[in-house]
Amino acid sequence: MKMRKYIEVAKVYFKTQFAWRADVLFNMIFTISRILFAYLLWRMVFSGKEVVSGFTFHGMLSYYIVSSFLSQLEMSGGISGEICQRIRNGAFSKYMILPVSMEGYFVAMEAGTVLFYLAFDLIAAFLWIFIFRIEFAFVTDGAVLLCAFCLILLGLFFMVQFAYYLGILTLKYQGIETFLMIKNNLMALATGTIVPLALFPEAVVRAMRALPFYYVTYLPSMLLTGKCREEAVVGIGIMTVWCLVMQILIRRTWAKYSRKYDGVGI
Repeated sequence: MKMRKYIEVAKVYFKTQFAWRADVLFNMIFTISRILFAYLLWRMVFSGKEVVSGFTFHGMLSYYIVSSFLSQLEMSGGISGEICQRIRNGAFSKYMILPVSMEGYFVAMEAGTVLFYLAFDLIAAFLWIFIFRIEFAFVTDGAVLLCAFCLILLGLFFMVQFAYYLGILTLKYQGIETFLMIKNNLMALATGTIVPLALFPEAVVRAMRALPFYYVTYLPSMLLTGKCREEAVVGIGIMTVWCLVMQILIRRTWAKYSRKYDGVGI
């Protein structure tokens, strides 16, 4: 019965996306422009070369198509701003009276939004494979596919948790803009969406493996393009631990600072 409530929340946000058709268009354009940039850049890098850091030209483009697809699915960034704004103007109370947990509400909201954009991001990816006649590298091992799928789900869940946690920090701090700036800069590097982490020195890659962001986009992309198979199971374990740690932080932060909120803004 309780799960049905979350499904209804997801359905509402799925339907809501139809009201913002321009956002869908811009989302696809951003995905396409990112892949186009990668195509032009790596075409020059691979000029006269067959392999760069273990990637062929088509293998590198396959990685960018998958990583761009996954990074576009991760749409939790607005959660932090939404919570911050509601707390500041005193409207956060509307979430506190819902017959579902607040965190669960935002997880369901993210699920509905992601499901809506899923088809459009797939269309954008397939268009580039067709237009540039890319010899798309995609793993066929069922076990690796399952591990990658689990990592994607865990990564999306963790990012909702992280966004929710940063949002409720507004109960303690006047603004969370600095936290969001650090998060965005760290995400750009650690997820490997700009440059594959395989091109960095091994010491940097080892440091990145200690962070959850490594497992949000980079590792699933590598697994889906047939690389880093030995990290699959370990990655699931590490990401599970990070989700549990984040859940503890959320509960403790909420318990400690929620009494500061009086329903009329802070």
